[in-house]
Parts: sequence; structure tokens; C-alpha cells
Amino acid sequence: MTHDEQGALEQDILRLVGSRLLDPLEILLGDGASGALEELRAKARHDAATWAADLLGPDRPRAVHTGARLIAVLYPGDAAFDPPLEWWRTPLGRAIARRVGHPSADRVPYAVAGAMLGITRQGVHDLVRRGKLQQHPDGGVATRSVRERLDPGGAHGDHP
Repeated sequence: MTHDEQGALEQDILRLVGSRLLDPLEILLGDGASGALEELRAKARHDAATWAADLLGPDRPRAVHTGARLIAVLYPGDAAFDPPLEWWRTPLGRAIARRVGHPSADRVPYAVAGAMLGITRQGVHDLVRRGKLQQHPDGGVATRSVRERLDPGGAHGDHP
């Protein structure tokens, strides 16, 4: 983990918390809550640094837990989390791919695996053919093999 990587992740998380949680609260509550919202923004700035450090740090179970919390709060919905391909290129998407894998799938299509890895679909086919990624028995690529390729030192942990 580099300082630049952690800073970019922290800013991405802070941007998402602001746009998805705090800005809507400000609109809903109006001017009467400006003091409370400023306190929440200050806390979010502090906590974004902690969340980024947790996601990129050596404690994989903590990283998985933090990633799951962020996904659940920032991307709520009744359906399984299935972000667009370009999401995997964001700092949060790259951190989730490396530490968690795909949060809601044990297998992904080649295009998604490529987005998670930052390579082309053809590159994924090549890695599967060479045994560097595991093809899932039901098609696509095993999410765990994508995560392990991105985070070889974090291959052991509590996440399936």
C-alpha cells in the first residue's frame, strides 16, 4: 500500500459518504441542521482515513468487514451488489477487489474479472488458460482466484 493509494481511497470514500449520505441529509433537514452536519462531515473526514487504512491494512478480516459495511451503506438495495465495470477502476472498487473480491458473487464473467484486475477480457482468458486464474465450474472466473491474484499475501482469511 502506498501513501498515494491510501489518500486516493480516503478521498473516494469521503466523496461517496458526502454525496450519498450527508448531502441528502442537508437537503432534507435544511439550514437548521448545519451545525450538526458540519460535525458529521468532520467525523466522516476522520473516519474515512480509518476506513481506508482498514481496507488496505494487513488485517484481512478487518478489511473484509470494513468493505462489507461500506458497500452495505453506500450502495443499499434489495438486489445483490453488482456494480458497473467502471466502478472497479475507482479507488474503492480496486480496494474491494483486492481485499474482498466481489462482495456478492463467487463467480464473475470474464469481463467483470478483467475490470477487477484492470486488464482486458482477453487477458483474463489468457490467465485462465495458463492456470493463473481459476475457471468456475458453472462458468466465468472464481472470484476468490481474482482476489488472490490481486492480494497474494492476503490469500488466507475468513472470507470465502
